[in-house]
Parts: sequence; C-alpha cells; structure tokens
Amino acid sequence: MNLDKLLRANIRSLQPYSSARDEFKGEASVYLDANENPYNSPFNRYPDPLQWKLKKQISNIKQVVTENIFLGNGSDEPIDLMYRAFCEPRIDNVVAIEPTYGMYKVCANINDVEYRKVLLDENFDFKAYDLLAACDENTKLIWLCSPNNPTGNSLNRGEIIKILSKFEGIVILDEAYIDFASEKSFTEELAHFPNLVILQTLSKAWGSAAIRLGMAYASTEIIRILNKIKYPYNINILTQEQALKAVQNAEEVNNWVKILLKEKKVLINALKQLSIVQKIYPSDSNFVLVKVNDANATYNYLVDKGIIIRNRSSVSLCLSCLRITVGTPEENRILIKALEEIQLFLHKI
Repeated sequence: MNLDKLLRANIRSLQPYSSARDEFKGEASVYLDANENPYNSPFNRYPDPLQWKLKKQISNIKQVVTENIFLGNGSDEPIDLMYRAFCEPRIDNVVAIEPTYGMYKVCANINDVEYRKVLLDENFDFKAYDLLAACDENTKLIWLCSPNNPTGNSLNRGEIIKILSKFEGIVILDEAYIDFASEKSFTEELAHFPNLVILQTLSKAWGSAAIRLGMAYASTEIIRILNKIKYPYNINILTQEQALKAVQNAEEVNNWVKILLKEKKVLINALKQLSIVQKIYPSDSNFVLVKVNDANATYNYLVDKGIIIRNRSSVSLCLSCLRITVGTPEENRILIKALEEIQLFLHKI
C-alpha cells in the first residue's frame, strides 16, 4: 500500500494547526501560553489535545500501542476523517457491505464521495471477490462492520483477511460490538496489515454512550494523518476524565457483558414462543434482528406502550424486521409481555 498515493494532495501538503498544548507537553506550575482564564480550575484549561493519559490506559486493556490509537468524538469522527483524508470529492469512491451502519453512507454524501453498496447474501455474509469486483482505480476505502449492524452477525474472518490481502486501499473494520462476540478482535492483525483501520467504542459494552468516545486503531502513519486533520481539542476534559474512570472498570464491564449475553439467550427463547415471530437471526452482539408478521403494526403498538425498539423494515434485506436491544431482565420481561398482547390482538383481527 502506497499511503502517499492514497492521500488527498491538499492533506499531504497541509500544515496542521499547532495549539499551545501541542507545543508544550508535560506539567508546569504557571500556564500563561494559551490565553486561558486563570480562574475556574480545572475547566479553565484546554485538555490534552492527544489524550496521552487516556490512551495509555486503553493501550493496557486493548494491547495496542499508544502511537497506534486515535480517539474521536464517537466513532463518527474517525469515520468522517477517513473520507476527508483519503477521498477526493466527485472523483474517488468507497465500497461497503449492505446493509450496515448508516453513517458510512451519510459521511460519503457529506463529503461528496461516491458510495458503492454490495448486498450481503441470505446469511448476511459476503464474499471478498464481490467487494473487490465493485472496486476500481478510484476506490480508496472499503467499509466492513463485524459484528454487523443491524444484522448482528460476525462476518467471515477468512473473507475479511482476503480483502485486507488483496485490496490496495484502506479497509475500515468497525468492531463496535466486538466485546459481545465470540470472535477475536482484529487488533492482533494490525502489525500484519498496514491498510487496516479498526473502529471501537465505549458506547456499547462499556456503558458510556453519553460521553461520545470512539477509538480508531491503525498504523502509526495513518494515526499521524488523523491527528493532523482533527480539530485541535476534539475530546473535552469531561469526556477524558469519565473515559478514564470507565476503562479502569474493566472487571465490571466484563460482568455486564456476561449478564447481557445470558439475558440475550433468555430473550431469544421467549421470542421463539411467539407466533408473530417468523425468524430470529444469529447475533454476536447485544441485540437481535427479528422478522415478524407485521413490523409496522408491532412497532407502533410497542411505541404506544412506551417501549422503543428499531423498525428496520426500510433497510435492504431486512423487510418486516425489528432490531431489539437486550435490556435488563425486567425490561425484557415488559417487552415480551407486550409482544404477547399484540399477538392476541392480531389474532382477533
């Protein structure tokens, strides 16, 4: 992979903004360099622009060296930055599986980049050849999500490796739900594939969706490019402090995952007893995709009951499908009771 060839010319020549906290690193007793108000500590000070303290903690947990970690405002920030760094508007294109996480396409549209969709098969999986066949000399990125959203399944590991081995651009593998999966993360493959970018998040298993902290793991060269074009202080001090607390809580997070996986089995067994349920798709995440007799009627009935799930009927290959997040035992019980009620109601009409 020739990274310089993939990079947009204007980004290659860009002189990045240098903040006061970029120029001075370390601790001091008097800060008079950034035009900050000396009162209202600690909120008067700019946060560490490269979040080194937090990255060290994440490095210990994820076994990825700090220089290979980028932290963003959710995973959406590195998703957008990949377009801004590597895709020339109205010239370049990207290839993605379909269905998958919708922000890949939204960011493509925002950046005026052609987005090429390749439908998954009947098992919501893909063949590397199909994605590669959709590529041309202007294809800069391939988007994969495993476990995938909204389908919930892990993609075939061998096919992912084929893509990484054969594609001359960058492959972004979104592992937002990897903590729930039996498959291992691809982080151990970073050293073997310099064209691999892995996305993870604190929003799912780590129970910290509100703080908007996403992680990207990649080669030092790619991380350097992302740091070059990000906004100077993209992760505020409140998020950094709360994220530090979260990543120091790994043992409890592992316990949450075990509970949720157990509850997922209970939820699936309960769903299997309902006649309105046609199919429950395999899931390696903290949600299940369920095909029902009438998705719209079921969804609307649940909304009236104050129970909110996702109606995915308008998504490719997901006709009449509902996506249900695994909740607490009590939340799951309330859901099943409501589904039993709508089942009786639909039978009567």
